[in-house]
Amino acid sequence: RRTEEGFLNMKACDDGLKIGNVTLSSRLILGSGKYPSMEIMTEALAVSGCQMVTVAVGRVDLENRSEKNLLDFIDRKRYHILPNTAGAYTAEDAIRLARLARAAGLSDLVKLEVIGDPKTLLPDTMALFEATVVLVKEGFTVMPYTNDDPIMAKKLEDAGAACVMPLAGPIGSGRGIQNRLHLQFILEAVSCPVI
Repeated sequence: RRTEEGFLNMKACDDGLKIGNVTLSSRLILGSGKYPSMEIMTEALAVSGCQMVTVAVGRVDLENRSEKNLLDFIDRKRYHILPNTAGAYTAEDAIRLARLARAAGLSDLVKLEVIGDPKTLLPDTMALFEATVVLVKEGFTVMPYTNDDPIMAKKLEDAGAACVMPLAGPIGSGRGIQNRLHLQFILEAVSCPVI
């Protein structure tokens, strides 16, 4: 639904955001990358009020437990870990990263990313759809990062995605929402949450 602050489409907004079997009172999902230090990340998480933190599975050494890694700095009792498949350029790579996250005990939730272009970081929506179908069949709660295309958003929802996460502007540009009309079309096209 549309609010004065912008675009939101969350089931039972007053009760929080429900994605799969996770309900959050905070709608802010914070990333865990690009902080100057783990201590600054920890502080940012604490002051933000978020309850969910994305973690790029491919950038965490899940096997070497002799040294601390990113996951050691995230309080699992306080935050839901949202593994993401950042860095995947094929459906197969994204599926492998999601399975790795599950096997490591991180979550059945997955922010599914399949990048189609290294310069713009725009999604490869065909590979994204393919990976969504596979992971939904395997019982994952799939949160696909897609472009601002209402047709693809509906196809992802029909494939079982728990929500859709359309890009609103060029990644890393700081330009904010660039195409409000496409986001409005997506809100009208799907009944799942739009993040």
